[in-house]
Formats: sequence, C-alpha cells, structure tokens
Amino acid sequence: MKLGKKIKELRKKHRMTQADLAKKLNVAPTAVSAWERNENRPLMDKIAIMSEMFDVPISYFFEDFNENQVKEPPPTYINKGIEFCKLPIVGAISCGDGVIAYEEIKGYEEVPKSWLNGGEYFFLEAKGDSMIGARIMDGDLLLIRRQDDVENGDIAAVLIDDDAVLKRVYKSGDTIILQSENPAYKPIILHKNDMKNVRIIGKLKKVVLNF
Repeated sequence: MKLGKKIKELRKKHRMTQADLAKKLNVAPTAVSAWERNENRPLMDKIAIMSEMFDVPISYFFEDFNENQVKEPPPTYINKGIEFCKLPIVGAISCGDGVIAYEEIKGYEEVPKSWLNGGEYFFLEAKGDSMIGARIMDGDLLLIRRQDDVENGDIAAVLIDDDAVLKRVYKSGDTIILQSENPAYKPIILHKNDMKNVRIIGKLKKVVLNF
C-alpha cells in the first residue's frame, strides 16, 4: 500500500478531514491532499507526529509494511535454542552534518529477542564520523527504541526540522544540548524558542558493528 493511501485511511479511520489533519500538523490542507495523491510526501517530523497521533509505528508508513503488521510484534523463530526476530532497517541517520533523514526500508536485520525489552524497535544506519568517540562508525547499524524523551547523557536519534542526527542529549531548564563524540564537531545548543521543529525519536540501545 502506498504512503498516500495509508495516510488517507488512517485519517478517515479517525474521522478527520484533510483540513483537520493539516491543522494538527501545521501545514496547508493542499499539502495533505498532495500526500494522499502521492504527488508529494511528508517530511519525517510530520510522519513522526502522525505515528503518535494515529498510534502506529513509524515503520508502518514505509513501503514494506501492511496493516496486519501495525500492532503485531516482529516475527520470531528459534535457532540453536535462541529466539530471534527480524527488525526493519529504516533508511539512514546522519551522524555528521545531519543531512540524511529517514528513507524507505532498506532491509531487515536478525537480532536475538533478548535484546528487546518492550516497545517498538528499529534499525538506522550511521552516517558520518561525529560519534566516533562512542565507537559508532560510518555504516554501523543502530538499534533504536522508539521514545520521545531520554535521560541526560543518553545517546538518541533526534529530528531537527527534516534532518535526523545521532547525539548525546543533555537538558538544562529550557535548553537542550546535542553533543557529538568527536571534538571536530561543535555542540548543537537549542533554546526553548528553537525547539518547535526538534523532536527526540528514540534512544540508542545497541550498535551492531560494520566489519
């Protein structure tokens, strides 16, 4: 099912007009109409908001998922006494200049089910060198647990406008500091007025090294 049809069906299921959805997403009704006709596609921050609004995983909006997978846990199987499941690799996340956000599902990675502890998980692919101090290299797979907040010092996937970055997060009052693990990169300091288009989308749980 194409992205536009998914948005349209979710909107109708929740008895919303295109104008209703547009207002909640702070976009023009013509933008929602273009999405549903597959003439354009929403930025990732809008997809993240719709994911919470309609109570579906972000992965639902991508090509390889269908309605029957929305509420179901990832399929599992047992190999040599260990239970495994497959998680989607949802495009890429930039760890450099923040120029790459989500793309379509690129594939799936098998992981032991013991790695997962409730919630929704997915993989992103590291790009760049800004987190090398945390031993996160270009091409590594990042296991992310979807959540909209983290503790001080946690490494998280963060959306800034339509760019996704992986940073260590520090919060102090009305300020958030996104810190790289590479001295070549300055910290990103965000004040309350800067946070309208900033959104934590998940916590880094594990790095699968790329050999």
